[in-house]
Amino acid sequence: MNICVFSSSSNAIADAYVNEAINLARLIGKARFCLINGGSNVGLMDVITREAGICGARTIGIIPAKLRDFNLASIHAHEIIISGDMMERKARMRELSDSFIALAGGFGTLEEVLEVITLKQLGYHHKAIVFINTNGFYDDLFRQFEKSYEEKFAKENYRKLYFIAENALEAMNYLQNYQPGEAINKWFEVPKREC
Repeated sequence: MNICVFSSSSNAIADAYVNEAINLARLIGKARFCLINGGSNVGLMDVITREAGICGARTIGIIPAKLRDFNLASIHAHEIIISGDMMERKARMRELSDSFIALAGGFGTLEEVLEVITLKQLGYHHKAIVFINTNGFYDDLFRQFEKSYEEKFAKENYRKLYFIAENALEAMNYLQNYQPGEAINKWFEVPKREC
């Protein structure tokens, strides 16, 4: 299984987040899966690439040329793919991956995981998506999701598009037992076409 992990590029975060990234990396490595990520040599991206590789995973990083030129490309990845820009990077990550996990992260991580949820909602893929909610990091985001459900901006059954795990072990168990569900029609009501 090729698992794409979205995560922080910050080196200033608490140890709890680093430790959970290490736990996830070790589980991916032990299962001999392939890690796909953003290919950076900073933050959780660097930690998970290094640890997964040590534990037996193949690791592929995908990084835009602009970031590589800032000397940010991973030295631990087995393979580095250089993309032209961020959009191409994300497209390659989605293309190569069988499933997605979001560790704690900033704007980039949020943008990446919300995009794969949106694409799944629209039927572009049927792959598993998991948030690892270390220290309740994503609690406020999930409250926003609830507001969207309550106020009918999103359908209640969109909860099935993603899974919320408390830790790496729960996330990996979900991925290894994942079965795609039925497609969910995004729209509450589709307008009739007028002649």
